Amino acid sequence: MAMFFDALDEKHIAMIAQQPVFFVATAAADARINLSPKGYDAFRVLGPNRVAYLDLGGSGNETNAHLLADDNGKGGRITIMFCNFQQPAQILRIYGRGNPVLPWESGWNELADHFTLLPGTRQIFDITVESVQTSCGYGVPLMELKHERQTLVKHHAQADPAEWAGKARRARTSIDGLPTRTTDRFIAGA
Repeated sequence: MAMFFDALDEKHIAMIAQQPVFFVATAAADARINLSPKGYDAFRVLGPNRVAYLDLGGSGNETNAHLLADDNGKGGRITIMFCNFQQPAQILRIYGRGNPVLPWESGWNELADHFTLLPGTRQIFDITVESVQTSCGYGVPLMELKHERQTLVKHHAQADPAEWAGKARRARTSIDGLPTRTTDRFIAGA
């Protein structure tokens, strides 16, 4: 049975801390719905009503575009989902409003202090939690993490900073033509 909460509690935070992967969903009017899996040590609970995740450059910047297009002055709509692939079975969704924070913007340093910056870090999404939902997860399989893929981090670590910045400057729209705000600052990581 699904249960709703106004904020994250200690049990939710403990469940989140055990998950090696999470899923991010966003939408904007007249655009495709975006649903992306995320790995690495990239998610942080900053408080009962605030979370953030570190975003690396990848195949697109849809989350950024959707949050900007859907912004109502409080950020764009975003849903984060965690599935417990171990016991006990559980799904946890965070519904909220998010904003991309780029390396030169106000708030970057405060957010970045919560993470180990990885090669290719593009932005940090700052999310206000509006509600939390838990459900049974009985249909989710039991799985074990073998290890993280290092391909994306290795790709960025080997990049030429000038070429990386040039590619970022050219990636100014989503797949549906929505504008994005992106960084051309190459972050080599820790």
